[in-house]
Amino acid sequence: MSRTVVHMLRHGEVHNPTGILYGRLPGFKLSERGQKQALTVAEHLRDHDIAHVVASPLDRAQQTAAPIADSHRLELATDERLIEADNQFEGLKVAVGDGALRSPKHWPKLINPFRPSWGEPYLEIAHRMLGAVQRARLAAEGHEAVCVSHQLPIWTLRRFLEGKRMWHDPRRRECSLASLTSLVFEGEELVRVVYTEPVGATNPRVTGA
Repeated sequence: MSRTVVHMLRHGEVHNPTGILYGRLPGFKLSERGQKQALTVAEHLRDHDIAHVVASPLDRAQQTAAPIADSHRLELATDERLIEADNQFEGLKVAVGDGALRSPKHWPKLINPFRPSWGEPYLEIAHRMLGAVQRARLAAEGHEAVCVSHQLPIWTLRRFLEGKRMWHDPRRRECSLASLTSLVFEGEELVRVVYTEPVGATNPRVTGA
């Protein structure tokens, strides 16, 4: 039975001077620090048996994936299913006590945090991410794959795979910038989830990270 590892890599730090929730908005690229993080992860994975690299279509994910693909002389693939979660607060400031959350006109969006009512349902996120994982697993069967995505989709996928409830406290996400959530498969069976932070821990509450 072949052993395949699918690394779910969160992108590096993004340049976001105004501190908005940028979501799927175009034009948000890695900061200088984020570019260094991408290189650090590429070096971390340099001796791994990487056979497939795929990323979300958003710039920050593509930029994070590029050094890994280059170091392994692989073509960088794109999978729309790895994209950031849809969110109705996109383009707004949403920090606690600041911005959009203080306006009564936005409160109806918060009516059901278990779905959630303000954006893409957690279960839909988990299902599309699982589809991307399975495609990557097949593409790298017997080797390793890297899928570059975003914090909420990766964390939602992990909770789904571990049989945990989808709704959660965002402050408790274990998915730092440029972190790896590695899914270890024996054949088609997921046997282990391993979490590592090649560039160190970061605050999950920081907007623009």
